[in-house]
Amino acid sequence: MRAIGDRGSATAEFAVAMPAVVIVLALGAGALAAGGTAVRLQDATADAARLVARGESHARAADAVTAAVSGASTSIARRGDLVCVEASAGVHLTVVRASSCALDGGR
Repeated sequence: MRAIGDRGSATAEFAVAMPAVVIVLALGAGALAAGGTAVRLQDATADAARLVARGESHARAADAVTAAVSGASTSIARRGDLVCVEASAGVHLTVVRASSCALDGGR
């Protein structure tokens, strides 16, 4: 037998648990988005470093990064025999950064 005071308790428990489930799902989706962006950004910086090392312009390399991750900012620097590309992009509430270097063969 049910006590009279228990009526509606399942609804109240559901109402309390549901926001927690939504928050966990939203955080998981955000983490997946940030991870996907990090992979695309890392791949794009590697491609950009190889482009500059082959003699392409810095603008062409920056365009390659921006084409892979819209809104990404790029910096290119030479470090000895290497060409290094660093990029960053905002994803929701965080910033994802990636860098890659290639042997400079275009000089």
